[in-house]
Amino acid sequence: MATMTSSTRRTGDHFEPTDVDPQVQRRLRGYLEQIDYTAYASNKAVLGATFPKVEGAQFQRLAVAAATARAKWVSEAAMMAEGGATLSEGQLARLAHLRSTYEELSAVYEATRRMVERGYITYKPIAG
Repeated sequence: MATMTSSTRRTGDHFEPTDVDPQVQRRLRGYLEQIDYTAYASNKAVLGATFPKVEGAQFQRLAVAAATARAKWVSEAAMMAEGGATLSEGQLARLAHLRSTYEELSAVYEATRRMVERGYITYKPIAG
């Protein structure tokens, strides 16, 4: 993916040849679209069979779990800092565990959101 901005070209994480003739570039873009579609179809088939739908209540539980983990991580860090400027190895290990828990739950939330956004799974809103 490339974005043209004034005289600066920014690229994404995919290789893009710049010195290839237009016909070759079109053919290459066609191949890349086929590759992207293959990834999409594979994700939709596997995720759709494994996790066919996600409900609004599930998103809410994931959001609450991530928020709770973040609050626990931050509040324990604040309590530990009140005891002095230097933390013990045990305290640091505890904070690392709490941070990891928060980051994992946040990553699951974002991954689930991305699956809905990309159409891999169906979203069922919370009934009003």
